[in-house]
Amino acid sequence: MTVHVEMGGGAAHGVVFIHSCPRAVTPHLEWALARVFGKPVAVDWADQPIDPGAMRCEILWGGPVGSGAKIASALLAFQQVRHEVTEDPSPGRSGERFAATPTLGLFRADIGGSGDVMVSENRLRSALAQADVAGGLVEEIARLIGEPWDEELEPFRCAHEGSTVRVLHAVV
Repeated sequence: MTVHVEMGGGAAHGVVFIHSCPRAVTPHLEWALARVFGKPVAVDWADQPIDPGAMRCEILWGGPVGSGAKIASALLAFQQVRHEVTEDPSPGRSGERFAATPTLGLFRADIGGSGDVMVSENRLRSALAQADVAGGLVEEIARLIGEPWDEELEPFRCAHEGSTVRVLHAVV
């Protein structure tokens, strides 16, 4: 169920998890990914057991730094799709994590070398200001680290256990 795609300039690596995609949308999503990867991607779809009529897949990718953001941007057109895109940290650069759900929209965070969400000073200041207005610092910090997205996506993540990896090479 996992496909591996290498793009030119492989300085970065990451994973795309499509947790839940309506079956009828899968070809359109593949076309969008092909535009990012520069070649057709034969995605190995599997049924999503907790969302009847939906499909799921995993794609391991390698490519230029910043590819994770390009992949996440391409997937934004599919608002009914639950997905996560990660880009591992590389020398001199934090990693990134993108998560999207139909109810919450898009989440983005910097990821440190140990896998932790890194929150900048400006984002913390903004959270403090929002908490003064709304009175909920705990809720603001939870949003900064992506907790609502994790809670919604966790049941879908469990459905990916036991998947296999299929490798595709020579993506331009």
